[in-house]
Amino acid sequence: MKSLDDTIVSRAIIEKFFERLKNNLRVDVAICGGGPAGMIAAYYLANFGHKVAIFERKLSVGGGMWGGGMMFNFIVIQEGAVPLLQEIGIEPEAYSEEGYFTACSVRTMTTLTAKATEAGATIFNAMTVEDVVWDGEKVGGVVVNWSAAQVAGLHIDPLTINAKYVIDATGHETDVLKTLVRKNGVKLNTPTGNIAGEQSMFALSGETDVVKNTGEVYPGMFVAGMAANAAFGGHRMGPIFGGMLLSGKKAAEIIHNLLSE
Repeated sequence: MKSLDDTIVSRAIIEKFFERLKNNLRVDVAICGGGPAGMIAAYYLANFGHKVAIFERKLSVGGGMWGGGMMFNFIVIQEGAVPLLQEIGIEPEAYSEEGYFTACSVRTMTTLTAKATEAGATIFNAMTVEDVVWDGEKVGGVVVNWSAAQVAGLHIDPLTINAKYVIDATGHETDVLKTLVRKNGVKLNTPTGNIAGEQSMFALSGETDVVKNTGEVYPGMFVAGMAANAAFGGHRMGPIFGGMLLSGKKAAEIIHNLLSE
């Protein structure tokens, strides 16, 4: 390269990004949140052949997995989720106590992200889902805006992404589901008909419930990962991530079956 034109650099970025954005205005599945549950759901859905886009409000994907436990960047995986990590190329190390396995949180999340994008999933980072598309009966997409615009408090109108199904994988906050309920007063498929709220730490129950609670909480809207436990009133579980990964896989499999009907 004999010279470097800054405007060509800018044009290349703009053209490629808008090509990506235009190609994802209509998707099969929009995933809100790029943590472990959302990312593994995207990995499986893309491998099933569906068009899937992840919208992550932060600059980096990964959710709480990056920090392991209290910023000690290792995670614990129970035996039932080991095959899932092996599938993406991570070999967890057996711990001295039977049934417990450890893995580097950074390597696990970067590998999972790479595998999801290689499978065909598209990631939009620094983009917040601020609302849903709702026709009075079913969720049919998401409404997105730049995270920076929200942080700055700027009143800037958003854009719309149409989707056959939406997964709220925003974690403890269940931000997208909360917006659906708050703005429209809908009744959810939960025992109370509303968002029950997450209970305090009880790892065994939390790990079991996060998979059990994964599913369609309202027509067109799924919950996965900690959003599932928050929606149904399950416990939190800390830096044990097997249930989170199995939850994302379950959501992907249910949606795949629905899209295949």
